[in-house]
Amino acid sequence: MSTTTATIEAPTRGAYRIEPGESSVEFATRHMFGLAPVRGTFPLREGVVHVAEPVETSLVRAVVDATGFDTGLPARDDTVRSEKFLDTAHHPDITFVANGVSGDDLVGTLTVRGRTEPLTVHIDEVRVLDNRLQLRATAEVDRYAWGVTAMKGMTGRRLRFTLALVATRVD
Repeated sequence: MSTTTATIEAPTRGAYRIEPGESSVEFATRHMFGLAPVRGTFPLREGVVHVAEPVETSLVRAVVDATGFDTGLPARDDTVRSEKFLDTAHHPDITFVANGVSGDDLVGTLTVRGRTEPLTVHIDEVRVLDNRLQLRATAEVDRYAWGVTAMKGMTGRRLRFTLALVATRVD
C-alpha cells in the first residue's frame, strides 16, 4: 500500500476571494443498490478564505449552488433538487464554514436543507502563486446526517467530494 504526502504551502496572511469560475465541487457516490457509480458537480456560488496567524485560526466560508446539482441525467437531477432530497426551492444554498485548521484538516460545519452538522474537510494540497492560492481537498458526507434520507438503499448514502479551489488575495 502506498501513501502520498500532501503538498501544503503556507499562504500569506490575509483575505482571499474564492473564484467560482476557476473552482470546482465534484462528487461521487453509488446508486442501484450500490452497483452503479454516479458522478456529478455542484457550482460554487461564492467563498472567502481568511488566512490568520497562527494558521490554525484561519477561517473559510464557501457557498455552493444546490440548484446547479448536475449528474448529466436531467430526470435524476430534477429528483435530487426536489423536496424529496435537497429541496432547492426552499434551500438553494449549501454552506460550509470552517472555523479552524487542525493539521491538514479544515474543521467546520456544513448546512444542507437548513440543517447544520459538523464536517471535516481534508486538505490534500495548497499551492501559492503570487497573490493566488490553489487548494485541493476532499470530504465524505453521510447524507442521512443532514436528514436527506429518501430512497434508502436505492441511492448512495455517502458522497465523496473533491474540491479544487482557486482564490485571489483581496487585501
